[in-house]
Amino acid sequence: MIVIGIDSHKRSHTAVAVDGTGRKLAEKTLPATSAGHLELVRWAARFEDRTWALEDCRHLSRRLSTDLLVAGEAVVRVPPKLMAGVRRSSREPGKSDPIDALAVARAALREDLPVATLDGPEREVRLLVDHREDLVAERTRAQNRLRWHLHELDPGSEPVARSLDRAVVLAALDAQLATAPGTVGRLARELVGRIRTLTATINDLEREISRLVADLAPSLLALVGCGPLTAAKLVGETAGIGRFRSRAAFARHNGSAPLPVWSGNTERHRLSRTGNRQLNVALHRIAITQLQREGPGKTYLEHRRALGSTKTEAIRALRRRISDEVFRRMRHDEAARAAVPSGLAAAA
Repeated sequence: MIVIGIDSHKRSHTAVAVDGTGRKLAEKTLPATSAGHLELVRWAARFEDRTWALEDCRHLSRRLSTDLLVAGEAVVRVPPKLMAGVRRSSREPGKSDPIDALAVARAALREDLPVATLDGPEREVRLLVDHREDLVAERTRAQNRLRWHLHELDPGSEPVARSLDRAVVLAALDAQLATAPGTVGRLARELVGRIRTLTATINDLEREISRLVADLAPSLLALVGCGPLTAAKLVGETAGIGRFRSRAAFARHNGSAPLPVWSGNTERHRLSRTGNRQLNVALHRIAITQLQREGPGKTYLEHRRALGSTKTEAIRALRRRISDEVFRRMRHDEAARAAVPSGLAAAA
């Protein structure tokens, strides 16, 4: 098997081909353009049974990955952390595009990585979720600035915490600031208008995301503690559950699989700080929600506590069980979508 590692940049891509033992066979640098991608495929045609390994820098490598997949090539994405680890362990010192591409190829040989697929509806969900989160962060910054202005105008008159996204509170502030003098009053009025606009956009995005997720992942939405935004985060960040060969591979990817840290006669595991942390926090959100109500999640936590686990350890174990359940439900949803004829899916 031949692995072709790619070090992607905005203006160029460097490719290095290695054999099954990691021995370097060839090297090529081409422009990061559609014509350059086509030339790269032509250059690689000499290698049979080839797999492309791309460093997972999505904005830099997304177009190349798409062009390779459309051309029928097999592609895997290598996390930058894996590439950096291989480069540090190499006998060749230094850092350059060919060295990085060689490290990417060797990391792909060493690790069993999920295969890349063409972007589907999951990417649309991810783009909307990311955009909504950016707007929420922008609104939070505006709310913080507004609170300081309100405190300066009239200390003690600012609204209660977490209320600056409510229409009735913003309307009251409009009336309060209508006669506020000076630059501070003008800026406060502008911030109220900005917060109102951002809130309306955020609410529209949430409704759109909810509609998309209801079609893509109905089984996932039925999981206790998994609301539309959490389900959208799971769908978007997973980018196709079929990429993972097993629930254990999915748990490794999302960081819920514990790491072994033992030697000799004492066997133990610790928290994994690796993996996709966006997926991990979504699983944690589901776990905490399940613990707030009666059900299997709370029962399992009590069972683990009775066995001697701390509450933190029990929550970690629960998060892993939720990961397995999320994997099962997403597999079910993906199979259900695949069973629907494409014409009917488009009409729906």
